[in-house]
Amino acid sequence: MTAVAVLRLPLAVDLGGFVKLLQRMGVPHRVSEEGGEQVLWAPVEISEDVRSLYERFPAGDPEQQLDIPVAAPAARRPGFIAQLRHSPVTALVLLLSLIVAGVTLLGDNLHTMSWLTFLDYRIEGDYILFTPLAESLAAGQWWRLVTPMLIHFGILHLAMNGMWYWELGRRIEARQGAINLLGLTLLFSLVSNYAQYLFGGPSLFGGLSGVLYGLLGHCWIYQLLAPNPAYRLPRGVLAMMLVWLLLCLSGLVSMIGFGAIANAAHVGGLLIGCLTGLVGGAFNRRRQAA
Repeated sequence: MTAVAVLRLPLAVDLGGFVKLLQRMGVPHRVSEEGGEQVLWAPVEISEDVRSLYERFPAGDPEQQLDIPVAAPAARRPGFIAQLRHSPVTALVLLLSLIVAGVTLLGDNLHTMSWLTFLDYRIEGDYILFTPLAESLAAGQWWRLVTPMLIHFGILHLAMNGMWYWELGRRIEARQGAINLLGLTLLFSLVSNYAQYLFGGPSLFGGLSGVLYGLLGHCWIYQLLAPNPAYRLPRGVLAMMLVWLLLCLSGLVSMIGFGAIANAAHVGGLLIGCLTGLVGGAFNRRRQAA
């Protein structure tokens, strides 16, 4: 089922009533934000019907005067393949993480992993000798600033990070587009990796968790300033992740056997995410008010 853009409207236009009407009618649809407009998507087979319906009922049917029979089953959620098609950057980051997990044997293949770590290194006996960051950058290895996000140490590490990136990444990609998600992911990776290096010194670290805290902070602050259903996180998610962050900072998580935690990466990611959410949310709110 191919979706097409049925309506492109200014952000100031309230689509809430019409969306409720589509929900009552069981019409599959979604709303995204692209190029300063809100876009209503629907299956190509019924796109003309949806457009005609909006022309007749742009505010929806708040009084419920239309005689709409109760739909049998509710419209099915898009299948997994359809969700992948609508979230290409989210899918790409997760695919690269899976490939890197296989190539590095989830962190056990130190020789292969050295191509992706923040600092290059060589192994001499039982020791790991790190190359200064300036030397790697001078040699043109700029990818090291972001590629640690693809490295994971263990299947649980990969599964948890992958699940949360799938949840948060799709929200931002649906609301702000693929390019914005890619830019935010690279920015959050850069800041969280450098924060971990700055405060933790030369070490082996990796994972999407710094990026995840950036995405969380971005959605949190953006939603406060410019509310949108796409950024309305499930109840308790924000509290749970902030509590987890505090437990990690306390050292308790490491003490009970979870290994070393990249706390500086988490905090750095959260702070830069809150900042981008503040800037993006404030800009969007001002544009809606204009």
